[in-house]
Amino acid sequence: MCGIAGWIDWQADLTGQRAILEEMAETLVPRGPDSEGIWTSRHAGFAHRRLIVVDPEGGVQPMSRTHGGETYTLVYNGELYNTDDLRGELAARGYRFTTTSDTEVLLVSYIEWGPECLEKLNGIYAFAIWSHNEESVFLARDRLGVKPLFYTQQGSSFIFGSEIKALLAHPAVKPEITREGLAEIFGLGPARTPGVGVFHNVFELLPASYLLHTRHGMKTKRYWSLDSHAHPDDLETTIDTIRHLLGDSIIRQLVADVPVCTLLSGGLDSSAISAFAAQAFQERGMGPLHTFSVDYVDNDIHFRANEFQPNADAPWAKRVSEHLASIHHDIYFDTQHLIDSLPVALHARDLPGMTDIDGSLYLFCGEIKKKATVALSGECADEVFGGYPWFHREEALSATTFPWARNLREKTKFFSSDLHAEVDLEAYVKDRYQEALDEVPRLQGESGHDARIREMFYLNLTRWMPTLLDRKDRMSMAVGLEVRVPFCDHRLVEYMWNVPWSMKTYGEREKGILRQALRGALPDDVLMRRKSPYPKTHNPSYLTSVRDKALAVLHDTSSPILPFINVKAVKEFASLNLASVHMPWFGQLMNVPQFFAYLVQVDMWMREYRVVVK
Repeated sequence: MCGIAGWIDWQADLTGQRAILEEMAETLVPRGPDSEGIWTSRHAGFAHRRLIVVDPEGGVQPMSRTHGGETYTLVYNGELYNTDDLRGELAARGYRFTTTSDTEVLLVSYIEWGPECLEKLNGIYAFAIWSHNEESVFLARDRLGVKPLFYTQQGSSFIFGSEIKALLAHPAVKPEITREGLAEIFGLGPARTPGVGVFHNVFELLPASYLLHTRHGMKTKRYWSLDSHAHPDDLETTIDTIRHLLGDSIIRQLVADVPVCTLLSGGLDSSAISAFAAQAFQERGMGPLHTFSVDYVDNDIHFRANEFQPNADAPWAKRVSEHLASIHHDIYFDTQHLIDSLPVALHARDLPGMTDIDGSLYLFCGEIKKKATVALSGECADEVFGGYPWFHREEALSATTFPWARNLREKTKFFSSDLHAEVDLEAYVKDRYQEALDEVPRLQGESGHDARIREMFYLNLTRWMPTLLDRKDRMSMAVGLEVRVPFCDHRLVEYMWNVPWSMKTYGEREKGILRQALRGALPDDVLMRRKSPYPKTHNPSYLTSVRDKALAVLHDTSSPILPFINVKAVKEFASLNLASVHMPWFGQLMNVPQFFAYLVQVDMWMREYRVVVK
């Protein structure tokens, strides 16, 4: 996996601008610690940072190839899981390959099929291709948005990069935000609107979209979308198809020339991936699979079950590891680790995020990186199969907003009258919610509960899942670890989209159809385990630490967040007995420490990124 950046300008000569491209590339070193490549021409320049996963010698970028009198240059971040299939098809058309890399296959695919090549790709990717004769740049992003890509137009300069920090390294891009940015930070938080880069005039290329930029202008187009139709298969066929699609996705994603492992919480999703991977390792004589889980010092003492986290992971991870005979690694972090991770997690995301949940993942990935370069994760199964509590609860289904924003009004009391005067946060979130509903591909004749369930799946797949994928990409790539997500295989997502709710909840269980598809692959008690989210610390010392940090911010008269915060309300809240208080933000019970930590991160962000509010 890698980091990419680029700069196009038809009114300037970029051949002497290598230094700026190098500065942009420097921000992406964690994504690609193994090598750097810079390419310039008169009106275009590309930068690439590489994490070597496949074909160390043959995958060097930027990569150029000439065909039919036209030369094309590519920078690419991602992995193609059907590389061999595409290479075979292209070889049959007369192309010859000099490497075993998917980079060359991707470039030749574009040469042969143009934008239509995207319909043939199975993988996670964000890439740019410069056509030398046409003087045009083509950018594309994978169907589910696993790999990030941001861009901006500043005067005559078109600038893009894997992360916002690469854009900000260009002297033409300023760290400014407007009312929209304020609404995203304080209204939606980490669950930002797809396409919105928060910073003024910074945009995210939407998943399943491409962008073509020429002298005559810029256009974007969506090349893939969900299609609603009646599900044709009976229960038995559906179960078999799910098992085949998931198994094929996992096996394809094990391909690498570097060590591969899995993340294992002992939950259904990560256990399924680990089971398929362990079997493949055994069949291929690759030795035992390495599995990794994360936990916190003294969580065994402080953990209290609740409706969102019914039980602790540690015993279940041990249970599954023993069943699979994996080499298991338990990684533990303490309160100080989490405190120290807040600024590095912020920098990895370029925006305030999920605080300790981000930070612990960053630390976790750093430990995994010591033994592996590629990891498979169970992310996104709940969005695809309907595992979250809000799929099953009337209060969420009947809500007129995102299920993770139902208590926005409670949150806004902590914001200042000046912020409320500047932007109506509730109206902003309501508009973003309605935009999402307007996009839902409806099934003719579907109504009532089934229609609402379809809406809920769409909200999760297009608004909540990107939040988790964003987190996973930034925290893992910040330490040079490539995390793959088999449940995001577009074939599985397409298929599950039209499976009726009555099948998805087979046996009156959340993800019941997935549990059936995995029978025989996992022990029955693991199959029936209730969903438990990514673990967080329950140590009261973390609450004390972040509360004190937040109060210190509010006492600092130079803090840039003071104009936006109702300081009195936050201080009064901080003075309460907070041990049993919960704040239901962001889709699950966001605990009180995360509220204080978010304020701390917003303050850090505005200071360190020198954010200017326009």
